[in-house]
Amino acid sequence: MAKTTSKELQRIALIAGPVRIDDREGHHDYLATCTLMADLLRRVPGIDPLVIDNGWPQDDRILTHCAGLVFYDGGGGKQQFLATPERVGRLQQIIDAGAGLTIIHKSIAFPDAMTAQSVAWLGGTYVPGVSRRGHWRSRHHDLGKHPITSALEGWKMDDGWLNNIQFDEAARQNITPILWSGKRYKGSSAGGDEDIVSWAYERIGGGRSFCFTGLDAHSDWLLPDLRRLLLNGVLWSVGQEVPVTGSWCEMGSKTIDSYLSPRKSTMLAPIKGLWKVAGRKLGLGHNW
Repeated sequence: MAKTTSKELQRIALIAGPVRIDDREGHHDYLATCTLMADLLRRVPGIDPLVIDNGWPQDDRILTHCAGLVFYDGGGGKQQFLATPERVGRLQQIIDAGAGLTIIHKSIAFPDAMTAQSVAWLGGTYVPGVSRRGHWRSRHHDLGKHPITSALEGWKMDDGWLNNIQFDEAARQNITPILWSGKRYKGSSAGGDEDIVSWAYERIGGGRSFCFTGLDAHSDWLLPDLRRLLLNGVLWSVGQEVPVTGSWCEMGSKTIDSYLSPRKSTMLAPIKGLWKVAGRKLGLGHNW
């Protein structure tokens, strides 16, 4: 790939939420994902990725000239980037300037008090009691027509999803569904708006947002087309042309596993894991 000068580089900040040490390996490994994404994005001419851990930079002035922001964190009020009015205000400034925004997994579930920001930044909002979340298998060969999905063939997976997002009517014409997933229609677009789990949004105020509600586990990165879709979404959000081929984001399984954060092995963690599996089969909910 051709080299670029520092003046041509677009900085993308990948901000990883705090990683729980007492969780099972690969689950909600925010730092592993952001570091892996940064290393792959670094292969793209003109992109300068920056990884930030623990949910927010110590000095947020480092975000001032970012072309894009990627957030992978908890949801329902656990997002570190929404933790204080000052952080929300800082983000609003950056987004108003047209920065690209990528939100992954439960990070899209903003607290009720921030519905206005969710609608403005993402085109819709997760509404507790109306929207849904859960784990199920789906087959993703029905993809929305968009540069993000260019040349992708599809895949099968078992993931944790959030769907039935309540999209704003004024924003709906600027939203392109990318993926669908639901317990009835699996990965088919027959599920309609209720089953949209990934979308691209041309923000009304300017700028682009890409949302993907899956990626519950690090093992998702083993799927080549899913890996490419996520990275395409980040590039699209900052106005970069999506690469025609996917060779730039190839990565072997051993390398992917090498990004995993160390987890503390306790008897409690396996018990919690079994309880969650049993709860899913019985249709019970689980904590964020």
